[in-house]
Amino acid sequence: MVYFSRLLLSLVSLSISLVYAQGLQKTGQTVQLDGNYYYIPASSVAEIPGFAFLRIRKNVERAGGLLPLTVISTTFKGFGGRDFSATTSKFLQEDDVFTRGFLAGNIYVQYTGFGSRGNSVDASSERLGTGAAVTSAFVSNDRAVPQGPYFVDNDGKIYQAWRLFSDFAGSFTETIIPASGGGFTVLPANIPGQPLAVAVPSRLYYAKTPAKPLAGRLVDAGAIIVGKQKTSQFANSESPTADWVDYLAPFNPRGDGYQIPSSSSSGAGAGPATYPWLDISIGSDTGGSVRGPSQVQGLYGNRPSHDLVTLDGVMPLAPELDTPGFLTRDPILWSTASQVLYGSNITITRRYPAQILTTGFPLASATSPSAQPQLAFLRNLTTFLNATTSTFSTATAWTNSTPPGADPSLATFLNFTYPIIIAKQQTRLVRDPFYAAYAAANGGRRPFVNPAPLVRWGYGDTVPDSALAEANANKTVFADWWDANILRADPVTCSDKLLLYPGSSASGSYRNQYGGPPTVPFGFSTGRISVFAGGPDVVVPVGEAGYTSDVTGVQEVLPVTVDILAARGCDGMIFGLVEDLVKAGILRATVAGRSSVSGGEVLLRREVDGQ
Repeated sequence: MVYFSRLLLSLVSLSISLVYAQGLQKTGQTVQLDGNYYYIPASSVAEIPGFAFLRIRKNVERAGGLLPLTVISTTFKGFGGRDFSATTSKFLQEDDVFTRGFLAGNIYVQYTGFGSRGNSVDASSERLGTGAAVTSAFVSNDRAVPQGPYFVDNDGKIYQAWRLFSDFAGSFTETIIPASGGGFTVLPANIPGQPLAVAVPSRLYYAKTPAKPLAGRLVDAGAIIVGKQKTSQFANSESPTADWVDYLAPFNPRGDGYQIPSSSSSGAGAGPATYPWLDISIGSDTGGSVRGPSQVQGLYGNRPSHDLVTLDGVMPLAPELDTPGFLTRDPILWSTASQVLYGSNITITRRYPAQILTTGFPLASATSPSAQPQLAFLRNLTTFLNATTSTFSTATAWTNSTPPGADPSLATFLNFTYPIIIAKQQTRLVRDPFYAAYAAANGGRRPFVNPAPLVRWGYGDTVPDSALAEANANKTVFADWWDANILRADPVTCSDKLLLYPGSSASGSYRNQYGGPPTVPFGFSTGRISVFAGGPDVVVPVGEAGYTSDVTGVQEVLPVTVDILAARGCDGMIFGLVEDLVKAGILRATVAGRSSVSGGEVLLRREVDGQ
């Protein structure tokens, strides 16, 4: 371990393998700078031109062969101290990776303006007002390295700096970096004393363009994939502590830090709710697996209209119900990423319904803390749309206009629909081939499976195969009734009405409380309307409310959210509405941390200093 300047270089056995014999290869190295850990990939991305590197080479050699490097690009030949200060201040403000430690190493100014190789910026330590060594060179645009934080070695080779963050919330199951030959590989680095680290590249490396609005489908659009997040087993709903057996459920950072994260996309919710450096996650929603984690952690989340987004390569729970969806703090990023995911199946529209239905909403006279932000959002939305609002009961509407041959009780008619569909489909598509493959590879043995999937699969084994067709027929009857009577297609506004219901109301649900064993998910609820009708259901955070924590003994705050439904295929109208509500100040981005409104240190936080 060698210390120089303010850079601590640790050659970790798991992070670097020197090529002494066939089969050994470099996988990078881990360094510490100003208390933060960085992963340096084995391959360089560029090289400082020889004549320019000569000016800083002695600095690098004195430091032991590796120093932090700040790269700046400019087309202004008069680039000076004021420009340098403005540029680096912007770096510090916008980037998760760049710190002042990089300014204490070397500064490399690339001049990419008009001229020839002999032209460059007249850069020096004195001119830029820095104590760091400075060099500059003319570099053509096609050879310029993106601005930002790097490391430079004895040969002038430039390496990207990937900052390591501790996954103290347990959001990830594994973290990844790009592989040299394409694709991804598991991150070969960690932070001492931490269970798992996530490597995050500088935002400065990636410029947003019309072709890459996220900087992916998603990768082509500029998304940077940093890891795979935890889900409950086989995407079945599970409660923390008792149901999660092979690994621990992720931690919900809100409030006292010991609220359930909801499932199945538990890690996808805990990640952006906890970490400001993680912008967006993707999960799947069959019966609420994106919406639940979004609701309890104060995130924007969506269940798309069914079949508008491909699920090729995704493990099924039930293909006729499965959808993907995003979880994020930023509503504009949410809309942008969703447009990439939907592809040609979405068009943003801005003509909105003038009728709003509410179900399960608090009364206007309600005084509970959670009622106030929900009612305020309803008032603001009603005014914004110049709409009329009326209360609605799905069960009553069904009874008053029951389709021929259907039971007039909606709860009875759909009671078995969801559990039959998911149980029969997942046993056929996942369990049976999984069991067969495992047995063939392990002497006829059966693999361990958590209690929740076993309960559901076991129920599926007790009903005849013909029950699946009947359940899907009931789902279709409900969907046709809903489309014809409740949220109808409209040629101008896409959906003739919107339906709103409370998503989360700041009521505590503790991960340390033991409930009963997992049960079969019988029944019907408002959250299953979109599951059976096939239309979009989106979660929007509208504020927070206080509760007295059983853990801390004092008042904490939890998110308050509202769900919005529209007619099938009207996803683009909802995203257009969300964008316009952001512009009007009715909706706003949430933040990572203890509070979804004001942030704050997560109470369960356990990580090294400097992270």
